[in-house]
Amino acid sequence: MMDEIIDDVAQEMEATTVSLKRDLSRIRAGRANPSLLDAIMVDYYGTDTALNKLATVSAPEPRLLVVQPFDQGSVASIEKAIRISNLGLSPVSDGKILRVPIPELTEERRRDLVKQARKEAESHRVSARNHRRDANDMLKQLLADKDIGEDECRAGQEKVQKATDACIKKVDEIVKGKEEDIMAV
Repeated sequence: MMDEIIDDVAQEMEATTVSLKRDLSRIRAGRANPSLLDAIMVDYYGTDTALNKLATVSAPEPRLLVVQPFDQGSVASIEKAIRISNLGLSPVSDGKILRVPIPELTEERRRDLVKQARKEAESHRVSARNHRRDANDMLKQLLADKDIGEDECRAGQEKVQKATDACIKKVDEIVKGKEEDIMAV
């Protein structure tokens, strides 16, 4: 039972780091990245649909994204969705595909994006700590139910703490890499 709790918390910690990577990929850096447009929702025949379900997004150049819709009738609605997103992008349409130039980031905007990345990382650190708390509560409940002894409970809590420390270290490494990517000119 105790091993299951420790395995579960390790899986939850891994899911936390995967979630952080996905969330940070949506924060704009200096280069064009197709995942930048993943969070954009397009009004497609009255239904909000994710952009990546309606089109192929590629980055043929470091400062350009190309959006190629599967349905040519959706070009205008995709263009509108990109314009109204808070990314500050202005797509150019030729009727069949959209070219989205990625402008240079100002120093002030870079600092704002770093703050946003740090805020995202902190929320994931809190998530890891919440997983630790939940696992420790379960271990204490096993101790209270006399399913495990005090030594086993303490050893389990140490393992949970090690998993938490490893997760937080990984979160710090991921956000540091993203900060370097954002600040690179």
